[in-house]
Amino acid sequence: MAEEQLKIGLSQDAAIVLALAETAIPFAATREDEAERWVRVLRMHGYVGGVLQGMGVGEAPLETLAGTPVRSTPRRPGDDVVRDVARAAARFALGRDAKLIGTVDVLFAVLAVYDKAFDRALYVRGATREELIERLAAAAAGTTG
Repeated sequence: MAEEQLKIGLSQDAAIVLALAETAIPFAATREDEAERWVRVLRMHGYVGGVLQGMGVGEAPLETLAGTPVRSTPRRPGDDVVRDVARAAARFALGRDAKLIGTVDVLFAVLAVYDKAFDRALYVRGATREELIERLAAAAAGTTG
C-alpha cells in the first residue's frame, strides 16, 4: 500500500497516544518494555483508555511470580516502531472507512506489532487481550458487563 493511500487524520486522543509513545518508546530496553510503555500510554487516553481503566488496569504491573519473562527480546536501535504502529493504525482505520484514526485503531496496531509481548503486559496487570476486546465490543454496542 502506497504511503499516499495511508494518509488519514488522527483523532485528538490517538495523536496524544502516538506523541507520548514517541517520547517513551526510545527509552525502552527491550521489546517487552516497549509493550509495557504502550499499555501505560493507552490506558490514559480515549476510548481504549476508558475501557482499560474500567477493567481495573493500573499504571503499575501487579506483583506476580511471572513478573519477569524467561527470555526478553532486546530492542533494536533505529527501529521506528511508533511509525510502524501509526501506519498499521491507519490501515485499520481505512479498513473500517473511518475519517480519523482512533485509539482503537492504535490498540489493534499495537496488538499486531507486539503480539505476545503486549498480551504479557496486559496479563501482569490482571487483564487479557480477549477480555479487552470483549469489553471494547460491549462498550461499542452500548451494553455493560
